[in-house]
Amino acid sequence: MSTFVEPGSTATALLLLGRGTDPDSEKGVDCPGALPPASDPNLVERAWAAKKALGDRLFILGHHYQRDEVIQFADVTGDSFKLAQQAAARPEAEYIVFCGVHFMAESADILTGPDQQVILPDMAAGCSMADMAAAQQVEDCWDALVDAGIADSVVPMTYMNSSADIKAFVGRRDGVVCTSSNAERALRWAYERGEKVLFLPDQHLGRNTVVRELGFDLDDCVVYNPHKPNGGLTTEQLRQARIILWRGHCSVHGRFTLDSVNDVRERVPDVNVLVHPECTHEVVAAADRVGSTEYIITAIEEAEPGSAWAIGTELNLVRRLANQHPDKRIMFLDKAVCYCSTMNRIDLPHLVWALEELVAGRVPNRIVVDEDTTVNARHALDRMLALP
Repeated sequence: MSTFVEPGSTATALLLLGRGTDPDSEKGVDCPGALPPASDPNLVERAWAAKKALGDRLFILGHHYQRDEVIQFADVTGDSFKLAQQAAARPEAEYIVFCGVHFMAESADILTGPDQQVILPDMAAGCSMADMAAAQQVEDCWDALVDAGIADSVVPMTYMNSSADIKAFVGRRDGVVCTSSNAERALRWAYERGEKVLFLPDQHLGRNTVVRELGFDLDDCVVYNPHKPNGGLTTEQLRQARIILWRGHCSVHGRFTLDSVNDVRERVPDVNVLVHPECTHEVVAAADRVGSTEYIITAIEEAEPGSAWAIGTELNLVRRLANQHPDKRIMFLDKAVCYCSTMNRIDLPHLVWALEELVAGRVPNRIVVDEDTTVNARHALDRMLALP
């Protein structure tokens, strides 16, 4: 079986891998303390030594999109919500080091006990999708729904990939959180309680789910743009819509195109195109199979030896799946590198620095969600956990 073919590198991709510099990017974002150089040949040894010294007091979570150099130290790997749940299930662990992004660490803090401390190795590891929905913008959107006279018939719903503030907003208004695995169930729950749904912050997951799973037409969907007055919509458009989609998207999955799908079908006979539902509707419609990160992993595990798969999701995961399943032909859907740039900020030097700080008795980069936000966000998360 042919080996995994690495997509072509770009200047941006090299920068994300630490092989380039951009002095004008993210000014003011620095790691406090002495960050070990990436060239230090003892980084792996230092990480294992720190982990051993902390023992059961430490629990390291590794998201599927993390680099292999970091994943090797994870006690558990998974998607964002699974990892937060795993942290909550380890009350004896004093330190939860979350190798993921900011909203994931927030969810872990919401679900874990008061004696547990959640640490994010690099505070600049955010999520562009989550950042596309700010609390005040969402409040303004709700005001627009009130002005249109429809707020009482709208159930707010947010994807897990959102800030604690947005989860709290949804919780205060009797809404629910969803993941890419249970979005259909959460939407059915919402439509049993209201005529319309405000779906935050990923327009593609919301659109793909209601069209593919609930039988909606594309005309039933409108997109609310927080950068335009009234979201760029008329009052009549808001009143006619069955789902109001926030104008947000994943910067990784949004890069896959219909051309990518058509190209791989021309190049690879009998290829199976497998994509994440955060991809655009035209890509999802052209794919053979669509599902969450966990779904993608399971599909590859269960695939027939010798089968060919073009996967539309983050590159670190696709490469890992290719290495784990050499009996299958696994390739990246796009021809260019497509990392989650903020996830890749959690590298081995940042992990070593965070662990050695803990060994020294200092807690770096602790993620703390305030009590009011925690209570309301937990309401929305608990409603998700109670879904039939």
